Parts: sequence; C-alpha cells; structure tokens
Amino acid sequence: MALKFAVNNSLSAITTLPSSISGGALNLISTQTASASASLEFSMDSTYDSYVFKFYNIHPQNDANTFHFQASTDGGSNYGITLTSTLIRAFHNEADTQTGLDYLTDSDLAQSTSYQPLVGRPSDLGNVAYESLSGYLHLFNPSDTTFVKHFMSVANSTFTDSEATANLYMAGYGNTTSAINAIRFQMSSGNIDSGVIKLYGVS
Repeated sequence: MALKFAVNNSLSAITTLPSSISGGALNLISTQTASASASLEFSMDSTYDSYVFKFYNIHPQNDANTFHFQASTDGGSNYGITLTSTLIRAFHNEADTQTGLDYLTDSDLAQSTSYQPLVGRPSDLGNVAYESLSGYLHLFNPSDTTFVKHFMSVANSTFTDSEATANLYMAGYGNTTSAINAIRFQMSSGNIDSGVIKLYGVS
C-alpha cells in the first residue's frame, strides 16, 4: 500500500485549510476593562456555536468576594435564567500548611435564578493589591432553541487572607430552550475594581 504525503510538508507554510476541516479558531468579538464597574455585560448572537469568555486579573473592590455571572434571553433587560451547576475547588497555601480538595455545596445551584459563582463563595477572592482571579467560561450553543444551554469554567484565584491559590472547576446548564443572547458578570459585593474580560466566538 502506497503512503500519501502532503505536497507541502511544512506546517508553517500552510496558509489555508481544506473546507472539510474546522479551524477551531478563537475570534475576538469584544473586550471590556473594569474600572470600579458594577458589572460587565456582553451581547451574543447566532454567529458562533460556542463562546468563550476569558478573565484577566479580575480584582474586587471588597474582600472575601465571589465573582459570578447570569444570563439573559431578552438582550440584557432581565438576568435570571434557571441554572443547575456543580463546583469543585482545590487549594494550597504558600506556607505548605493548608491543602484541600472539596465539593462546594454553597456554590452550586439547583434550579435557581441566582448568579452562578465562578469561585467558591463567600471568600475565595481577596482584594489585597496583588490578589486577583484569572480563567475562562465556555458557553455552548447559546442560540439553540431545542436544548438546555451547557457551560463550564476553570478559574484560579488568590484565596482571601490565606496566601493560597484556589483552582476552581465549575460546570452546569441553563434550563431554558430560549436563545441566550447576553451575559452579565459582577461581584457578590461591591464593584469589579479592575480587570479585563474578552469575549471570543469559536469557529
């Protein structure tokens, strides 16, 4: 059996992919920078099947805080989609004296219209000058009108007053068959003092 080789063997020289191969590219849609902001809101449409929000150094105004989100089906007039979720946290402090791996029952939701925490509440994010959160939220097929809307997130925060890192894994779904077209991010208490959120469409 003869082996078939690409005419051009250098990946760096490939300029286009065959139409049958998906690029899997992240296409930047918008960027918002917090500055003592009560919330940051993003709109979406049916252009992409999934969207990724990336968080960079989200810093809260108040200590012992939770960074969370909710979704809208009416362009941001109302935020209160019914959510069900799960959240797991691993943490380790700088002194190597505290570690943990736990399921956070006070951070999950069960058919709730509350905001979904992206860090363990109520105290996984501190407001000391060097403390912040970074990570991402992936929302799948929000424009679909047949199925529920799945989402998952991975984030890392500096743990309040413990000189520790907290790594958080959250996943769930919005129990609606209506298209989700807006997302709002905010703190459980006070403003988002600083930080950047970028919205990407996945092609």
